[in-house]
Amino acid sequence: MGHFEDDFRRPSPRTLYRDKHGGKLFGVFAGIADYFGFRKGATQLIGFILCVTMPPLIAVYFILGFILPARPENLYASPSIERMWRAYRRSPIGTVDEVKHRYRNMEARMQKMERYVTSRRYNLDKDFQDL
Repeated sequence: MGHFEDDFRRPSPRTLYRDKHGGKLFGVFAGIADYFGFRKGATQLIGFILCVTMPPLIAVYFILGFILPARPENLYASPSIERMWRAYRRSPIGTVDEVKHRYRNMEARMQKMERYVTSRRYNLDKDFQDL
């Protein structure tokens, strides 16, 4: 089994999960904070205040507590991928611009390598190394 098949079985970071380990009751507010990149404590406090001031939200909270899946342990493949997703949720446009910039830099480096490998200089350097 290769990495390709593993990616299909990996849970999606684009899904809203409830964070039962970081939450108080069902972990709905902790999951919302995790998904949108908010601070957990502030999100839980605001959610609690909203539920107290608008009692129908309590029913919504319990419904979400039963509907939302629990956040899996292996949600992110690595810490760097987790940082990338968190940055994307905070600033999607900035993150996309950063990714575009990185790909442009890689493309420029690839073009430079291609020019070198297809140049006469490459063959000359290779001949000197083979001596």
